[in-house]
Amino acid sequence: MAHVSRLPGKAIARFLQKQTRFYQPFGVIPTPALRATLRPGDVLLVEGDRRISAAIKYLTHSTWSHAAFYSGGPPGGELIEADLEEGVRITGLSAYAHLNTRICRPVGLGHDQLEVVINYMQGAVGRQYDLRNVVDLARYLLPRPPVPHRFRRRMLALGSGDPTRAICSTVIAEAFHEVHYPILPDVVMGSADSQGEILHIRHSSLFTPRDFDLSPYFAVIKPTLEGGFDFRQLQLAE
Repeated sequence: MAHVSRLPGKAIARFLQKQTRFYQPFGVIPTPALRATLRPGDVLLVEGDRRISAAIKYLTHSTWSHAAFYSGGPPGGELIEADLEEGVRITGLSAYAHLNTRICRPVGLGHDQLEVVINYMQGAVGRQYDLRNVVDLARYLLPRPPVPHRFRRRMLALGSGDPTRAICSTVIAEAFHEVHYPILPDVVMGSADSQGEILHIRHSSLFTPRDFDLSPYFAVIKPTLEGGFDFRQLQLAE
């Protein structure tokens, strides 16, 4: 019976993972340049070209629909990510050679803290999404579900109660929370007896790929600039 109950979820997952015909790259970074720039602990944001990507981009009001963690593994196994069909897996940079990407880098992590984050991600490999609960998947069937903007982030956490297995950014957020590294916390002003702001870490299920881009604690790294960009060397058409 358990096997039978998983069948609708598998079918929906396959449907959502199909590539669309309308994707247009605008600034693809070659894989060798990405590999030369990335450091262990970096988060690679991806503008996906699948059906589920359109829904996530709409719900999060962002161009980024996927996040992968760079572990520094060998070529072909550098990234750890959560995949809708395969769960948390190890994959290579070449999987995103044709897509728009962005590197987000945590700042100030010590070696020991970085090891904790990497070990958490490596330990998450093999987690599987509970496809028996198709609510988590069916919410993405409408490319533009009629959801008010203020409710879209919460919509990502509906369903089985374990969105870590559905949303790629959640497991990455969990890893950074292991060392209390902030991503995009809620800011609350302190009381009259205290000074400054108090940061409240949001639940990991509410994090989306764009939060790493918006975070004031992650630096945006651009391989073209890191490689010694000089606009005077460009050959521009008249």
